Amino acid sequence: MCLAIPMKVIAISGPVAEVEEAGVRKQARVDLIEDLAVGDYVIVHAGVAIEKLNPEEARETLRLFAEMMQGGDGGRA
Repeated sequence: MCLAIPMKVIAISGPVAEVEEAGVRKQARVDLIEDLAVGDYVIVHAGVAIEKLNPEEARETLRLFAEMMQGGDGGRA
């Protein structure tokens, strides 16, 4: 199973951006994303940014991932 995660854009150089999440920095191709700016959040899969997210959506997704990693169910049965 593959998982695409939200990452924050730290720098952009042509078709490549440096992205970061939880202290991990990677490079991702950003050819598919229009109007990308430093500070934006993107969904990265296999080294390619496939979608831009609004910051609230990115934070909520990251919160849910962290909860899953801790084995929590968030009060859901």
